[in-house]
Amino acid sequence: MHSSSTARFADAARTLTRDARRRGLVAPSFRCPPRLGGADRTLRRRPGGGVVSVRVRERPWPAVLADMIEGVIVVNGLSPPAATRVRTELWEEVTKDVDLHGGSRVA
Repeated sequence: MHSSSTARFADAARTLTRDARRRGLVAPSFRCPPRLGGADRTLRRRPGGGVVSVRVRERPWPAVLADMIEGVIVVNGLSPPAATRVRTELWEEVTKDVDLHGGSRVA
């Protein structure tokens, strides 16, 4: 993963962690890449949370974000309608100041 991908991944992980906790949810740890070769996303459950591993290299940024957000949903065992609401809210937060195709939004 090159430095801009690393920075984007770390920024998204911080945002999702902060927002999950703010909503009273368990915030998983995020890492990349998954240890399982060929996997785009893996999840390891741990007492009190889990680890969401996501492949960033050679993937569209929206797919990476979707995997990270879905990891929050799965770690917390959310189902509809709560899952839908939280998923939407996390998407809004993580994309608030960023163009999904790579640049920052300019006001």
